[in-house]
Amino acid sequence: MDDKNKTSQKGSSTSTNDKSERKSDSALSTESNKDKKNTSKNEKSHGLEEFFLNALYDIYYAEQEIKEALEKVKVQATTEMLQDAIEDHELVTKKHILRLEKVFRLLGEEPKKKKCEAIVGILKEVNEMVKQTDEETMTRDVAIILGAQKVEHYEIATYGGLVQLALTLGYDRIADLLETTLEEEEQTDAHLTDIAEQHVNFEAAEE
Repeated sequence: MDDKNKTSQKGSSTSTNDKSERKSDSALSTESNKDKKNTSKNEKSHGLEEFFLNALYDIYYAEQEIKEALEKVKVQATTEMLQDAIEDHELVTKKHILRLEKVFRLLGEEPKKKKCEAIVGILKEVNEMVKQTDEETMTRDVAIILGAQKVEHYEIATYGGLVQLALTLGYDRIADLLETTLEEEEQTDAHLTDIAEQHVNFEAAEE
C-alpha cells in the first residue's frame, strides 16, 4: 500500500473517530440534560410528597381527637336517635384511623401524629357551644349536631384535598382508600342534616 492510500485511510479513520467522539459527547450532553430535568422533577415531587405526608400526620392527629370528643359528647345528647348517630360516627372514625395507618404502611412510613391546630380550635368551639345550652334539651342536641357538622366539613375538605394529592403523586391505591373515607364523611354529614331537619330543630323550637 502506498503512502498516499495510508494517509487517506488514516484521515478517514481520524474523521470517523472525531464523528464518534462528537456523537458520544452529544449523547452525554443529552443524558446530562435528562438528569437535570429528572432531578428538578424529583425535587419538586419530593417537596409535594413531604407536604402530603405532613397533611396525613395532621389528619391522623385530628381523627384521634375527634374519636375522644365523640366519646364525651355521646352521653350529652338528649335523643336516642342522635346518640345512635354519634355512636355510629365514633365507630366509623375508628375505621378511618385504621385506614390511615394502612396508608402509612403503603408509603413505608410509621403512623405519626402532628398537632392539628384547626381541629383543636373547632373542638374547643363545639365544647363551648354545648356548654351554653341546658342539659337534656333539644337545643343541646341542636348544638351537638351543628358542632359535629363543623367537624365533618373540616374533614370533608381535608380528605377531598388529600385524594387529589394522592392522584397527582401517582398513589392510586392510597387515593382509593382516602376516597372511601371521604364518602363516609359525606354520608355522616348528610345523616346529621336529616336528624336536624326532620326532628331536632322543630322540637327545639317548641321548647
